[in-house]
Amino acid sequence: MAKDTDGASEAELDRRHAEKMAKRKAARNKILATKTEERGLLIVHTGKGKGKSTAAFGLALRALGNGFRVGVVQFVKGAWKTGERDILAQFPDMVTMKAMGEGFTWDTQDRQRDLAAARAAWDAAKEMIADPGYRMVILDELNIVLRYDYLPLDEVLAALRDKPRDLHVVVTGRNAKPELIDLADLVTEMTQIKHPFREGVKAQPGIEF
Repeated sequence: MAKDTDGASEAELDRRHAEKMAKRKAARNKILATKTEERGLLIVHTGKGKGKSTAAFGLALRALGNGFRVGVVQFVKGAWKTGERDILAQFPDMVTMKAMGEGFTWDTQDRQRDLAAARAAWDAAKEMIADPGYRMVILDELNIVLRYDYLPLDEVLAALRDKPRDLHVVVTGRNAKPELIDLADLVTEMTQIKHPFREGVKAQPGIEF
């Protein structure tokens, strides 16, 4: 019978493993028993790494799978043709997607135009947040317009603070404001380790859009 370096047999290793996992399961169950609250969350995906919007649209698919109606407002990427927009358009009864941005501010080079686009997108977002038919609202790249002060931060925070109790709101974009991070229930920072753009690889369909 095989033995490890301390002389224990495979059977003994299996027994130790079973005991260890049983203790871990008991501890986990004890923790889970204390988690009884169920409510909508304010979720923020930020950071310099790739994947913020990707994670948000993954949540949208999960919400759809649970029969939840989803609203999406894109604050920047309205000028882009994206795969997620095309696929979610196949669920018109379950998903409302409003791509209202006009590209990044260095594309438009027109502050007043950016301000108007941000306000129109935020007005649409507020309507979705107030609509009891939605269980999830994704505010894609909202952090970008907040970074450039295109919307009053206090107004945005107040609307998110007063959202319906059972509504999940997901905010994406780098450089999330500290006040938004403080308000959020769940914050994930995407950290860039490597990116193919640095090696001369351009944005590609199915990966970036």
